Amino acid sequence: MRERVRCILAPDALSLTNVHSYYGDSHILHGVSFSLAPGGVLALLGRNGAGKTTCISTIIGFLKPRDGEIRLFGEPIQGLSPERISHLGIGLVPQGRRIFPSLTVRENLVVAQQRGSTTDRPWNVERIYTMFPRLRERHAQIAGTLSGGELQMLAIGRALMGNPRVLLLDEPSEGLAPLIVAEVGRTIRRLKEEGQSIVLVEQNLQLALDVADQAVILNTGRCAFAGPAAGVLTNEDLIAQNLGVFHAQ
Repeated sequence: MRERVRCILAPDALSLTNVHSYYGDSHILHGVSFSLAPGGVLALLGRNGAGKTTCISTIIGFLKPRDGEIRLFGEPIQGLSPERISHLGIGLVPQGRRIFPSLTVRENLVVAQQRGSTTDRPWNVERIYTMFPRLRERHAQIAGTLSGGELQMLAIGRALMGNPRVLLLDEPSEGLAPLIVAEVGRTIRRLKEEGQSIVLVEQNLQLALDVADQAVILNTGRCAFAGPAAGVLTNEDLIAQNLGVFHAQ
């Protein structure tokens, strides 16, 4: 009798299943479902007001879903506090960076370090400086005096100091010059090469789809598309109907 081989699939890094979120009586997310593979990059796209920031806020715990399930490597996290979700392994680089402007570069990194690592190769200050040599040069500088590009490097570095298993990047290229936007793209690719799982919210369609494996498009809080990122740029109807205000740079 042939021996049966049981195939055990690894869980998704992050999965949302039929998630509904509200602000007061306003129903913002309507049954949103998608999944992120371990080590993958998922671009979360949509017009302004489509529900992207609400989705990020729901994942990180700032907003509790009214219904549905959110899992981090197979473990349910919906309804937990943001602090607990962070300790379990989700890091956030928020829109607008939100660093501590009165602290030095090094102090901003050290204050974000988590003692108990959720990764096999923990991030520390030296490793951040290796990825962002400019931050090493500015290590004693007050963060509020950095350029826009340096602030974004610091915001990403600070999130990595929490040793996230999944990193949420909310509009990382916003307000940056084209050369710095290209540097942000290179940073995301390097993190991807190191196996970092990433959800990327981004207005720059070309940047997002260049680095992403998968794409999810939200339209009025509903999933209008979920599939390979490579298929989005060539789908003119999809872009016109759901990403009309976007532009490739």
